[in-house]
Amino acid sequence: MPPHVAIVTDSTAYLGRDALIRHQITIVPLTVVIGDEALEEGTEISAPAVARALQRRRPVTTSRPAPLEFTAAYEAAAASGASAIVSLHLSADFSGTHDAALIAAKDAPVPVRVVDTGMVAMALGFTVLAAAETAEAGGTADEVVAAAEKRAADTSAYFYVDTLDYLRRGGRIGAAQALFGSALAVKPLLRLADGRIELLEKVRTASKAITRLEEIVVEQAGTRRVALAVHHLAAGERAATLADRLRERVPGLDDLVVSEVGAVIGAHAGPGLLGAVISPH
Repeated sequence: MPPHVAIVTDSTAYLGRDALIRHQITIVPLTVVIGDEALEEGTEISAPAVARALQRRRPVTTSRPAPLEFTAAYEAAAASGASAIVSLHLSADFSGTHDAALIAAKDAPVPVRVVDTGMVAMALGFTVLAAAETAEAGGTADEVVAAAEKRAADTSAYFYVDTLDYLRRGGRIGAAQALFGSALAVKPLLRLADGRIELLEKVRTASKAITRLEEIVVEQAGTRRVALAVHHLAAGERAATLADRLRERVPGLDDLVVSEVGAVIGAHAGPGLLGAVISPH
């Protein structure tokens, strides 16, 4: 294979197998720990299994990949002919994955650019695809990073959860916000902002929250050409209904991905999650 810029990401991008193969994207998996059993996301643990564990109140945590896993991925990319690597990862505020990649990048056999996208799930996935397409077009590492950063900056993500308790337990949202939400029995709408989860709105019922989520996506998409993703955990019917509504209401829709989130995001968001990603391109 001629010299090229290789693309590496982590398992929270939730890209389908076909996209990974077509764009030759390497995945480094995070780990989910249920009780005392550590399981690799994407191969050894599924989101439904995490949902069941959470519903049974079993302890569920997550952990970053070891730097050695990135070392192996970077060495394999160099061996395949890569002249440089762009390694794109979920927000550093959510995980130490970015730090592990930076450690491995120091001793990689070719230059590695490690990017904290500030994103997760298909917000990360769409960013990775933009990088891969630029690399395939012969872009330099700088051009690949620029394409990824632009796509990430243009992409927004919103989501609904039945309760903030799982996010509070995992330290992904402040205890005060979680308590506030529980005390008022509200249904929270959240968003990704600057790599962190923010409480966007408080809605009284699940049905009103989901309707509001739909309105936000339609408003954000406008008439632009966009790719959308609808994510869920143990809420397939909700996701299918939202996806159908968005197909009807978003005039510039180019692509719509509907999927259950992976085990890592599921562990922190909990059953009932319904999310939407808007990514203009």
